Amino acid sequence: MSSTDDPTDDLSEPPSDDGRVHIDVDPDDFEERDAGDRRSYYLEIFLVSMAGLLIEISYTRIISYKLFYYWVYLVIGLALLGIGSGSVFVAISKRLRHSATRAVMMWGSLAGALSVGIGYVVLARTPIDTLRIWDYGTGSSLKNLAALVVISLSVYGSFVAIGIMIATLFGRRSDRIGRLYFADLAGAALACLVVVYLVATIGPPSVVCLAGVLLALVGLRQAWRASTPALVAGAVFLVALAAGVVAPSLLPTLQLDAVKENVAGKENVVSEWSPVFRVDAVQVSEETKLLYHDGTPGSAIYRWDGDTASLGRFDTDPRLLPFAVVGDPPEDVMIIGAAGGNEVLASLYFDAGHIDAIELNPVTYDLTANRFADYAGHLADDPRVNYVNGDGRSFLARSDDTYDIVWFPAPDSYAATNAASSGAFVLSESYLYTREAIEDSLDHLGGDGVLAAQFGEFDFENQPNRTARYVATAREALASQGVDDPTDHIMVATTPAVGFGQQLSTILVKEEPFTDEEIDAFTTGLDDIEGSRLRYAPGQPVAGEPVSDLVTAQGDELDRFFDDYPNDVHSISDDGPFFWHFTSFDTVLGDMVHPVDPGDLELFEVGIGERVLLLLLVVATLFAAVFLLLPFVAIRGIFTRLPRKGRSVIYFASLGFGFIFIEITLIQKLTLFLGYPTYSLTVTLASILLFTGVGALLSGRWAGQVQRAIPVLGVAIVALTLFYAFALAPLTDALLTTPLLARVAVAFLVLAPLGLCLGMFMPLGLGAVAALTDHPSEYVAWGWAVNGFASVVGSVLTTMLAMAFGFQTVLFVALAIYLVALVALRSLAGPGRAATAVAS
Repeated sequence: MSSTDDPTDDLSEPPSDDGRVHIDVDPDDFEERDAGDRRSYYLEIFLVSMAGLLIEISYTRIISYKLFYYWVYLVIGLALLGIGSGSVFVAISKRLRHSATRAVMMWGSLAGALSVGIGYVVLARTPIDTLRIWDYGTGSSLKNLAALVVISLSVYGSFVAIGIMIATLFGRRSDRIGRLYFADLAGAALACLVVVYLVATIGPPSVVCLAGVLLALVGLRQAWRASTPALVAGAVFLVALAAGVVAPSLLPTLQLDAVKENVAGKENVVSEWSPVFRVDAVQVSEETKLLYHDGTPGSAIYRWDGDTASLGRFDTDPRLLPFAVVGDPPEDVMIIGAAGGNEVLASLYFDAGHIDAIELNPVTYDLTANRFADYAGHLADDPRVNYVNGDGRSFLARSDDTYDIVWFPAPDSYAATNAASSGAFVLSESYLYTREAIEDSLDHLGGDGVLAAQFGEFDFENQPNRTARYVATAREALASQGVDDPTDHIMVATTPAVGFGQQLSTILVKEEPFTDEEIDAFTTGLDDIEGSRLRYAPGQPVAGEPVSDLVTAQGDELDRFFDDYPNDVHSISDDGPFFWHFTSFDTVLGDMVHPVDPGDLELFEVGIGERVLLLLLVVATLFAAVFLLLPFVAIRGIFTRLPRKGRSVIYFASLGFGFIFIEITLIQKLTLFLGYPTYSLTVTLASILLFTGVGALLSGRWAGQVQRAIPVLGVAIVALTLFYAFALAPLTDALLTTPLLARVAVAFLVLAPLGLCLGMFMPLGLGAVAALTDHPSEYVAWGWAVNGFASVVGSVLTTMLAMAFGFQTVLFVALAIYLVALVALRSLAGPGRAATAVAS
């Protein structure tokens, strides 16, 4: 077939008796374009895949900083969409199909490098106010929606060339697809292992540039002795992108969402990236350095001269309340979320004997303990203080100590304290407030110690959402400890607050009933704090107070409280740790048609994150359909004659949904075991991707025996799902106190069988459909497109399902999806057919 022929002209031949569609194909399409090219391209696909994942994860951090953390789902979908689109372009473009592989790799990698550089500049400098998007029908709404489209295209464009190169190699090297698939996933796995370190050392913008450097190097390797223009272009791109790696100050400053305050680059500002969130330390007064977390006020470091006598301000501060209730100076205090050390200072002032202060963000830890140590009074060097960089929940679980106070200070509720994953986040902050977290805290308090938690509230009088949810969760935790009536075990008060909403609530929980002396100390302490109000104390319910009603409700009264309360404040567990999810998706869906006031700060509390997820689900579905499926209309003559398309849709869509459902669930399940959200992200992704590649490599052993492989894979996926659902937690709990490297090794190995199993599905499916037609490239592209469609939609749907039903349910949904895929594979392979696994 010549380059000017219509692709539908060769479809006159009917299917043969064996079910294969025979299509006249000019050998020029395959052999002649690559005459003499015997290269495997393993290194190229390794580097291209590594670059793609580096870009994806780096952009999740960048978007979280520029916009808000819930927009990060946009990045995941756009990355999958871009890579999938590349596969489609290969299928429908005669020029791409007729170009030599070397030329596609050369110009594709150079175009990818260029799009990475241009894309970052466009994204960085595009102004936007995302809240005004929801003010429907106004010019401001349309303007900001257009800005969002521009930002989306700048991210999307970075992945299209990567998709074209991967699809080209898979389509033309089908005899080596297993090895290529392994190299592809190995490159992605290596990116997972190094990206956290790179983000912390050079920052996400420079990591994006580094990925562009990798693409430029691939292009230069192809252009060597072949194309002078390409060599020149590659050299220019390489130098420009390398400059962004070694000299980040040359990169354009990120212009933040209008709601945020862009303090970067101003005088007396120290800015650093971390895998948790970006920190900008701003000197707002002689006494205070305010720490911005991803562009929003988070915590602070206060000037201290090292003399506890100078800390008298805590006598009229809500931080006195847990110490007032404990009475005598506490021997041991644990602070989870120590930030800049204000609670540490309070503990020192109230003469605590020993303080374990845990801070998740390594940048905040370094600023407090090292860079601003003189300013902070060297509090981290005080012999009574054990200031630790780590995950507080994991530290608590591994500790054998007993404490007088376990303290969860008011968090930065809107910062992205999440490690980005391929499809979702590790919601580490929410794990601090689950039923299991409260149970762990009570177990470390020895019955008579006090658990203290604080939250900012926008409208405590009518919707004390955070406080109510925590109290509801505390009730369940107390019940698990044998406390059926919580009325004597909880106290709540509010005080005026700056930076946390309108009021700061303080919740005290105790496994043993509060004594009269402790209750009096609590209420007396409130007298010393201006503007404070008692919301509930044992024997002192407050009429009309929602939280008071929640504490005292029993039986049917409790059910009526949840039914009548305007938002969802039911208790949460580790299986669904979405503490800030106060509005159900059906409620938000009903409200989506109504515009909202961008100045309504309550949007941050109820609905905005859910609105974004629903919007992204719709957009992801539409964009995936348009960019991945609709283009096949261009080759409809070939496409309509491809056999068993319906079953191929079921199969490849199942792989897209199932893989991402399992991946995200296991990242969540290993977070506490590994002790740091980013460890769970990198270890889980690296292990699954690497062993999925090994599984693809080994799938060639099933060549000609797909029907025999199906029951083996079915038994394996069922057994593995049951293990991860019911046996993984006891195993990790038993090994929780082992050294970190041992836990990393256990996690890596325990995921290996899953990777090996899942890695066989794609090559077996591609082999099955390729065996059905003489146009295997188009059918393979179709399979990748459908898989990409499901992955794009699944990247958003995974978290929505987990928020609604829990991760355990998502895991079993994934199992059901994979079983459906096996049924479809049996049909694709056909009864008795020897479909080939293209994995040799």
